[in-house]
Amino acid sequence: MKVLLVLSPAILFIFLYFVYNYDTYSEERKLPLPANRHNRINPPYPLVEQNTVQDTEQNLPPSKDGLSDVSSEERTSILEGLQWPLQYKPPSSVTEATDAAKSFYEVINLQGNYTIGSIVRVVLLARDGKGTPKTHGGDFFQAKLYNSALKASTFGAVTDNLNGTYTVQFSLLWPGEALVSVRLIHSSEAVQVISRHRQLDPDKVYFHGYFEDGARTELMVCNAQRSPWLVGDGTQCCCQYKDPVTLESWFCRRPLSLPCWALTYHSMGKYRAKLSSLDSALLHSSKTNRIVPGKNSVIHVLPQGTTIGETRPECKPGLATPVPAGYYFQDSWTSLLCRSQSFHSPQLLSACLKDKEVHMMGDSTLRQWFEYLESAVPTLKRLNLHTSPMSGPLQAIDPQSNTVLHWRAHGLPIRTHKTPIADLHYIGREIESMAGGEHTVIVFTIWAHFTTHPLDNYIRRISSIRRAVLSVLQRAPRTLVVIKSANTGYKDVYGSDWLSWQLDLILRAMFRNLPVVLIDVWQMTSCHYSPDNIHPPRPVVMNEVDLFLSFVCPK
Repeated sequence: MKVLLVLSPAILFIFLYFVYNYDTYSEERKLPLPANRHNRINPPYPLVEQNTVQDTEQNLPPSKDGLSDVSSEERTSILEGLQWPLQYKPPSSVTEATDAAKSFYEVINLQGNYTIGSIVRVVLLARDGKGTPKTHGGDFFQAKLYNSALKASTFGAVTDNLNGTYTVQFSLLWPGEALVSVRLIHSSEAVQVISRHRQLDPDKVYFHGYFEDGARTELMVCNAQRSPWLVGDGTQCCCQYKDPVTLESWFCRRPLSLPCWALTYHSMGKYRAKLSSLDSALLHSSKTNRIVPGKNSVIHVLPQGTTIGETRPECKPGLATPVPAGYYFQDSWTSLLCRSQSFHSPQLLSACLKDKEVHMMGDSTLRQWFEYLESAVPTLKRLNLHTSPMSGPLQAIDPQSNTVLHWRAHGLPIRTHKTPIADLHYIGREIESMAGGEHTVIVFTIWAHFTTHPLDNYIRRISSIRRAVLSVLQRAPRTLVVIKSANTGYKDVYGSDWLSWQLDLILRAMFRNLPVVLIDVWQMTSCHYSPDNIHPPRPVVMNEVDLFLSFVCPK
């Protein structure tokens, strides 16, 4: 009995010591698993529907590259599709870079008149600041055909000939005049700077984690990767937060006195790109997004000829996006993908959304859809959830039409004001918690907050979302899944259009041939007459939503 009395305090002390150290010093803290009866990390393939094929890379174990569900072969294929013709010898001065004012384009074999449906090609010659023709490719151009009076425009496909010349192809889609516009977004030398900083400086944007326990608080830096800058001298690294559903990790420097579990809030930290004077000059606004002069830029289109869009299919999942994907006329977008519709009255909008629960997850460019619908349908009322208006979650309901709209941020990383960490859910985790069904519409976009991170981070995130999408489509095949592509608007080292386009190519590749909908807003924002803005104006958002609803309520 005396032995037991002596040992009992010792055993209790060891037990308490173990519990304390587990909470305080654990390198990895798992977030709580959501209540969900559909948590299948590796779901079986969905049933193959018309216009879809199975993705043979699904249902794979984590690859040796560390990317769950992405094989080495798929990763290699994705990265090969992103290869850009860069000259790895940096210029010695900004005059060696491609200069829009010295470059030139011309319509090839310009005719007096064309008919609707004809193809026009433009040759573009890139020159440097001294007027010397470039002998290599890699410049990032955007092109459009437009008519300001008609508020008409369409996207032009630019082909790099890898010798300093580029070919642009346009489809003639409306009667009347059409003018060519070509912009140099970034010289190849500027693209080289952006690409280098993406890979070598992932902490040029960092975040703050707010650790709180009662009256004690500590502010620490956080990010999506355990980088040398985040690790520092190693004495404070790191608290790792691993989501058990998506397997995504988030890292914060360890607080001096508080445990890792005390992480309570998240916010944007600071921008800290370390650019040389030459790097800054190559990315300066005077060298970015500049108009290229041209010859014979007016094209006359006769009203006779083929009627565009006569054979367009019904709007349904699994359709491949054409180039061009559509065109504006009188500020209204006509899709060449499918038989799109206009929903320009509250009655039409409400009727389409009747008996639907729409889950929107992404960034502020998708929040614009939520805000547009909220303003366009008077009976749709937002609930006050006492959450951040920037990161959500937000909710609006229409009892008359039995409609529920949700929007929430896509989870970390996200540049936002101070917000509860518990409100930031990964998209894959949210989708895995949904039963799905014919009344469920899932919409997501994810790109703008990943432009400063290495590509593998994005591939891993898209992989977790793809896995969740396949899971919900397997258990509820009539669920509608819609992806909003990236849009144009970013023009610097933190969020260049070139960086956005690279991420968009990854997303398209990883969801290719799956029964989902892709709303190509890249083309819609690139060719519109409004000034470049990461948040496009209401006419563009309205057309984006109209195309989205054309899939919700197809003819």
